[in-house]
Amino acid sequence: MAKGKTTGSKAASAASKTLSSGSTGAASKKAAGSALSQTGAPKKTTSAKAGSAASKVLGDGQTSAASKSAAASALSQRPSKKK
Repeated sequence: MAKGKTTGSKAASAASKTLSSGSTGAASKKAAGSALSQTGAPKKTTSAKAGSAASKVLGDGQTSAASKSAAASALSQRPSKKK
């Protein structure tokens, strides 16, 4: 599990910009929403759907830096896979 991790202020700002942008895609908004919801909430983790969306955002060459920052934050708070 992503123990004690929360979204930092820079990533939260990027997530806010991503959510308020009219041209942002659904995957970016899902990842940004996940990151923003974890600001100051160390016990919250990123869901599988939000993690998948964040992964797609990071792999997309046309995604803005703000969206990628928010997606990276969300993905870093994903629980580790159990073996």
